[in-house]
Amino acid sequence: MLKLGGFAVSNYYNKVKVALLEKGVPFEEEFRMTSQESEMLARSPMGKVPYLDLGGQHLCESQVICEYLEDKYPEKPLYPKDALERARVRELITVMELHMELVARRLYPQAFFGGTASDETKKQVEKDLAKGVRAFKQLAKFLPFAAGASLSYADCAAGVHLPLVSLSTKIVYGGDVLDDYAPVRPYLKMLNERPAFRKMNDGRKLAIEAMAAAKAKKG
Repeated sequence: MLKLGGFAVSNYYNKVKVALLEKGVPFEEEFRMTSQESEMLARSPMGKVPYLDLGGQHLCESQVICEYLEDKYPEKPLYPKDALERARVRELITVMELHMELVARRLYPQAFFGGTASDETKKQVEKDLAKGVRAFKQLAKFLPFAAGASLSYADCAAGVHLPLVSLSTKIVYGGDVLDDYAPVRPYLKMLNERPAFRKMNDGRKLAIEAMAAAKAKKG
């Protein structure tokens, strides 16, 4: 059986987890934190999560794993049949991950971990994030799913990345960068009502509670 390695607080781990659940592919979860230890590097050369254990062989990088899942388990596709529409899904994922989540990630130390972001960082993030959000608004369809009428990997990404972008900007800037984009809130509500997303979110909440408890005990 496939093993998904990582931890349930990671949005990229959860992106793959919800894809596996939506495709109905059996898998086990293997708890691993990011690490530069040799044991972890044997599974994920950058020491990042997630990785997929294929019974002794491993794949890392969430989008690579999703591409593998689509090739290996085509019975319930999460890409459209049309080549251009498939590319549109990948385009939307790229905008969300490279031009929104990765940009907003520079705020996470202040938003979630008690750190601080410099004024220069906050100014640059705000500028870059505005471009990413503009592109997202141009590309997203919400018909009712992000890339069209059917659930796709774009939704697996959106369901885990957009809430973090929203929350981090709200905490740091005092306003959610997606707050003025009306389709987002009902769209995320719809996703979270799906059994796969509910299960993923339940696991994430339990992991957050466990981390908080461990931190309180340690401190």
